[in-house]
Amino acid sequence: MKYSRQEVEQYVQEEDVKFIRLAFCDVFGRQKNISIMPQELSRAFEYGIAFDASSVAGFGDEAHSDLLLHPDPETLMLLPWRPEHGKVVRMFSGISYPDGRPFECDTRSLLKGAAGRAEKLGYHFAFGAEQEFYLFCLDENGRPTKTPYDEAGYMDIAPEDKGENIRREICLTLEQMGISPESSHHEEGPGQNEIDFRYSDPVAAADNAMTFRTVAKTVAHRNGLTADFGPKPLAHKPGNGFHVNLSVRADDGTDLMYPMIAGILDKVRDMTLFLNPDESSYARFGSDRAPKYISWSRENRSQLVRIPAAPGEYRRAELRSPDPTSNPYLAFTLILSAALYGIEQKPLLPAAADFNLYTAAPSLLAGIPQLPADLDSARAAALDSSFIREHIPASILEIYCGRR
Repeated sequence: MKYSRQEVEQYVQEEDVKFIRLAFCDVFGRQKNISIMPQELSRAFEYGIAFDASSVAGFGDEAHSDLLLHPDPETLMLLPWRPEHGKVVRMFSGISYPDGRPFECDTRSLLKGAAGRAEKLGYHFAFGAEQEFYLFCLDENGRPTKTPYDEAGYMDIAPEDKGENIRREICLTLEQMGISPESSHHEEGPGQNEIDFRYSDPVAAADNAMTFRTVAKTVAHRNGLTADFGPKPLAHKPGNGFHVNLSVRADDGTDLMYPMIAGILDKVRDMTLFLNPDESSYARFGSDRAPKYISWSRENRSQLVRIPAAPGEYRRAELRSPDPTSNPYLAFTLILSAALYGIEQKPLLPAAADFNLYTAAPSLLAGIPQLPADLDSARAAALDSSFIREHIPASILEIYCGRR
């Protein structure tokens, strides 16, 4: 449900809400928040709530440290793990300078702008996320270890799958927050899990991805565990992917699946830095169903982009290279922009690679381009890209390339 300002104010008054969290994230996708009391809510909507941006990665220095948070009433959510009396709610927030100018490093606003451009052109995108994570044990001092919670494998069941009740609690918590998980299961790695979500508009999908990470970590901690979303938590086990499913509908009914895929393939090297921003991201590529080559096919899980077997409205393309260290707002902004590029400019779609890239002969692989092999290569590709400069503010690009 999407709320108006008046509905939020009424909800806070009638439902015994005592704390209101204004949430945002830094340029790397780490969620932040400031809590305000109900009597400050009108001021937050009218003027915004100031905070010290110099302490947030990429948000400025001590000389220019004041920014304002502006809650988005449509994103109101109750945090069900907080007390029943004296409830806590959360809203995602936009960020501005004190003079009202939008803050260029507000990545959620970047995605809202990209989604708005698509809608004006008559293209309606739907995104759905699949995020993987490991459940690790804590040591006697409550610190995270690399000891998996279980030794189960892909889609195993209890008692081998000890994460079943954790996933159940995560899904039920998300449902209480108005988010609908589609499925959940044990993944290939020991202690590795996956929860998938129904598609929604790009901004809501990114909000849900951020919320999911928070809920998974919260539920894991309540059960004496830690949820690890790192790209490669265990050196010789499968990495964690953040598979992005997307589809597009045109006002005139044109089938845009293949132009969309062509655009993503054409720009994926340029945007890999923002889909895979950690050094360990590149240790994941090329093994355990993680892609290495810039290719596409139907159903084939060795590809960068695949079209899963699904009928009608469930037909979609799945991009398999991103990992959960990415900022969902930046990742979705670039994926959507690359899809629009494909639809508008119609670059050539390579032939489908209808074979297993992990077992193919070198002669078959020789002509297929590859994703960047390491973080430095990804940075070089981004710096050299006019596409990235068009869609990512210079300040964010400089931060990601280690220049600030």
